[in-house]
Amino acid sequence: MTAPIVRFAPSPTGRIHIGNARTALLNYLFAKRGGGQFILRYDDTDLERSTREFADGIATDINWLGIKPDHVIRQSERFDLYDEAANRLRAMGKLYACYETEEELERKRKRQAARHLPPVYDRAALKLTDEEKAAFEAEGRKPHWRYLLDDRSVTWTDLVRGPSHVESASLSDPVLIRADGSYLYTLPSVVDDIAMGVTHVIRGEDHVTNTGVQIQIFETLSGSSPQFGHHNLLTNASGEGLSKRLGHFSIASLREVDMEPMAVASLAVLVGSSEAVRAVPSMDELGALVDLSRLSRAPAKFDEHELDGLNARLLHQLPFADVSARLAKLGISAHEAFWLAVRGNLARLGDAAQWADIVAGLIKRPDGLDADFLKSALECLPSEPWDHETWGAWTTKVKEATLRKGKDLFMPLRLALTGLEHGPELKLLLPLIGEQQARLRLA
Repeated sequence: MTAPIVRFAPSPTGRIHIGNARTALLNYLFAKRGGGQFILRYDDTDLERSTREFADGIATDINWLGIKPDHVIRQSERFDLYDEAANRLRAMGKLYACYETEEELERKRKRQAARHLPPVYDRAALKLTDEEKAAFEAEGRKPHWRYLLDDRSVTWTDLVRGPSHVESASLSDPVLIRADGSYLYTLPSVVDDIAMGVTHVIRGEDHVTNTGVQIQIFETLSGSSPQFGHHNLLTNASGEGLSKRLGHFSIASLREVDMEPMAVASLAVLVGSSEAVRAVPSMDELGALVDLSRLSRAPAKFDEHELDGLNARLLHQLPFADVSARLAKLGISAHEAFWLAVRGNLARLGDAAQWADIVAGLIKRPDGLDADFLKSALECLPSEPWDHETWGAWTTKVKEATLRKGKDLFMPLRLALTGLEHGPELKLLLPLIGEQQARLRLA
């Protein structure tokens, strides 16, 4: 197979959410698995709503997820290409001028609905004479431009859905250029895909109908089209669709609450697939699990509680080398023994700060502990050096001296040493606390 070239084409009118990230990740992993290229293309032809701030934010979000684009382009810098393609389509008779106002079109749709007819544009503009067009122009009307669809069944083999088709006769000729001269999504997308040599278009299943239109435009302009794959969409846990405008599960918000990028990527990619959802520690390993043909056709639910669990499980398996720089950036002075001791009790990386404070001596011992028991424990405490066997040897002596066992033995020691009822294994934590701190806390 030729090395794939794919693109992720967000509109920089807001920050991307987890559903957008799913599309970006499926494209990126598909391309990298095949030794191909991933293009980040900003669909920013809406010059009023698109901002550089949102574009920069999207770049930050995908970089945090581990996606490294091979190329970055902006449609706002490529209008000459779209103008040239539009002129070609006009010359071929495939792009025609329409003068109806939105109100007139809405009245047509209502009349069709009253007759139980589909709201398909009637191509009235094709029957206009030059004199009628001139009269509209004299009124001050500016035309919008529609692509003349062939009345045929458009077929393709979808990378996700298998054999697929769209009946063009059931569609309105799509508007490619608005009356103000601005381009809608469809034509610039096709022109850029051709110019960049895109081989595979992987996107949400809400674009299936668009594909029937775009394949016709591809074939008109270049004679062929890329392969298409339409993945299932993500919803929230209640089954509601995600919205960029409403900020549902934005990547920025997940980053701000200290989620691990690979936990987010793992859930975004594996949910709604035949693979069991699990915390995958690297993009290479995650890419090996991606099989577009095994994605479910049903919407996939993104559950933030499931993400919490994945995040914790991922942290629990991370080696110190992967987190040392991040811990230092958080102001946490740590070494490998500390990380191996505490990682199994973290839900977020930042939680390590609590245990760093406890090791350093910043604890509040609860009131009401049995002073006689702690005195006996202190008398049994061995001198350093300590290792992972010290805890077991010490508690055995305390058990013999006090005749306590189980929770009655271990809980007061944990409370005295850490101030908390739960936490890392004390056989790992005790050597980090050290003899001097331990004696102070037991006294």
